[in-house]
Amino acid sequence: MTLTFHWFLPTYGDSRNVVGGGHGTPMGTAAGDRPATLGYLTQVARAAEDLGFVAALTPTGAWCEDAWLTTAMLSQTTERLKFLVAFRPDSVSPTLGAQMAATFQRHSGGRLLLNVVTGGESHEQRAYGDFLGKEQRYARTGEFLHVVRELWAGRTVDLAGEHIRVEGARLSRVPDPVPEVYFGGSSPAAGTIAARHSDVYLTWGEPPAAVAEKIGWIRKLAAAEGRQVRFGIRLHVIARDTAEQAWAEARRLLDGFAPEVVAGIQAGLARSESEGQRRMLALHGGRADDLEIAPNLWAGIGLVRGGAGTALVGSHTEVADRIAEYHALGIEEFVLSGHPHVEEAYWFGEGVLPVLGARGLWTHPLDADGGARRTAPVGVPFAGSAR
Repeated sequence: MTLTFHWFLPTYGDSRNVVGGGHGTPMGTAAGDRPATLGYLTQVARAAEDLGFVAALTPTGAWCEDAWLTTAMLSQTTERLKFLVAFRPDSVSPTLGAQMAATFQRHSGGRLLLNVVTGGESHEQRAYGDFLGKEQRYARTGEFLHVVRELWAGRTVDLAGEHIRVEGARLSRVPDPVPEVYFGGSSPAAGTIAARHSDVYLTWGEPPAAVAEKIGWIRKLAAAEGRQVRFGIRLHVIARDTAEQAWAEARRLLDGFAPEVVAGIQAGLARSESEGQRRMLALHGGRADDLEIAPNLWAGIGLVRGGAGTALVGSHTEVADRIAEYHALGIEEFVLSGHPHVEEAYWFGEGVLPVLGARGLWTHPLDADGGARRTAPVGVPFAGSAR
């Protein structure tokens, strides 16, 4: 089985340095030297498409552009790339959500994937008019996904749930194909929802032993539901021709983290209700030293960014080795990002993916489908190769 790789759309702006923001950060805290214009995001998306990434994850929150609208526009400036749209069940009714997904599938040629985000921060949820507590939000997510999946199956739905009520709900046209549902979370409530409703369980980039433990946990819960799920991991990446070059880049990024900025972001993230965020913070403890928490796994990103806070750092071969290690545990899909996102996509795509291809772990989607690749990359904002 070959691995699947996805990239990331920085809908809050991009830079040659790490842009703050991420999970649990307030409005206005993320900004980059490269604004998140449709033109620039098209460059990122087309680079990912050319290099063989299957989809691009688009975040959600007050700190970035709206994921649905942005990806709907980008679907018209790309050809094959799918969009892993982060989506919060509190924002619309399940009937409208199911209808939006069906419409997106028809107009994009079936290029929608859904990353369902329950919402780990009450203060941010309240800004959107959602005043439920964390456990209630997970219960609502379960009801929401039940209704959506029934509608996608072409059924008429009546539900009088604790949080969601619909009567005679039905879609005039169901999506084809039905979007796959990605879901993450480290709390017991999150595990239950993932086991019942997700196609792919996503974890943030923890050391291999912790990831193996999570995989075993979700597999057991899914088996109790009579289901199987696939597993994916969300990581940043710094891959270079040599390990020395990669770690030099990591040190350069770290040197750009002002101590007072780190302290402020860490204080804010320490108030997070998210179990996954707590686990990310525990990997570095707010310290800027001793950040290689496992071979080639660097926790420095998490000093200034909420959510996914670790990066694979090393030579192309070393990064490929670590990916193979996670794959041996059961990870099939990798959602990656880098700074900046165009250049780092090329470092990974031209450096690491060929190594994995030579090992039989990856095939370019166009090669697998018998398609024809473009002869020149599209949207590279500089001359020549990223290498």
